[in-house]
Amino acid sequence: MSVEVHPTAVIDPQARLGNGVQVGPYAVIGPHAVLGAGVTIHNHATVTGHTTLGEGVQVFPGAVLGCVPQDLKYKGEPTTLEIGAGTIVRECATLHPGTALGGGRTVIGKNCLIMAYAHIAHDCILADQIIVANASQLAGHVHVQEGARISGLCAIHHFVTIGRGSFVGGSARLSIDVPPHTLAEGHPARIRGLNLEGLRRRGIVGEPVAALKSAFRLLVRDKGSRAEAYAEIEREGYTQHPVVAEFVRFVKRSDAGKNGRALEAERQIVPPSERDGDLSFRPPDGAEMDEDEAE
Repeated sequence: MSVEVHPTAVIDPQARLGNGVQVGPYAVIGPHAVLGAGVTIHNHATVTGHTTLGEGVQVFPGAVLGCVPQDLKYKGEPTTLEIGAGTIVRECATLHPGTALGGGRTVIGKNCLIMAYAHIAHDCILADQIIVANASQLAGHVHVQEGARISGLCAIHHFVTIGRGSFVGGSARLSIDVPPHTLAEGHPARIRGLNLEGLRRRGIVGEPVAALKSAFRLLVRDKGSRAEAYAEIEREGYTQHPVVAEFVRFVKRSDAGKNGRALEAERQIVPPSERDGDLSFRPPDGAEMDEDEAE
């Protein structure tokens, strides 16, 4: 299958286009772009910087991928934006590459849906099968785990972690971590309950959900000390269920963080000769959009 390029598209000769790529009218492809097989770039879209698009990615009109980050610490270093196979980027979304002080990479996983006017800033890491709805804004260094859903018009604070299978309600102002399989909403956002519909869709039902409800009550709903809550969870054996063990590990990590964000505690001070007075970030080691049920 040959590459199909509209005569008005502007493609740098150094760009690498895979088999079956389609580029529409007035699209712009920069010299360091790598487009995998079957990628579709619709009219008036821009792919620039060191940006790699996996197989079958679709980029809709007006979207801009790979422009320099909106971070004053960025000094022009060749950092990357990587988008996984099957991901869809809708109209006028903006996705920026990483920064040297933030790990150097912005990563979007496979089969994600980034809706119109969404913004994903430098050094964000999104796993597979994530939905970011219209006009939601993710600040730098946000991590979103597999299968999470972010509704429209949300504002996500930098260094927030959004857990696997969680749901963030529309127009939320989110500055705290969201544990796996929970629902957050509000302005400012709070953890409101469990994402029971999301759990059901993942085939997690019965005893594991009952144990998760108990762990959620102890750690989120009750006003007792965290130490007592962790002790009771262990005593009752709730963590024998992987979904509960994952939830508890996440909450412990957030507890060890700063301002409700685990990643906030993983910043490190860069020597004055390198940092211009700023803090940097040290990375940690290592689909439908329905209103999901809350407990």
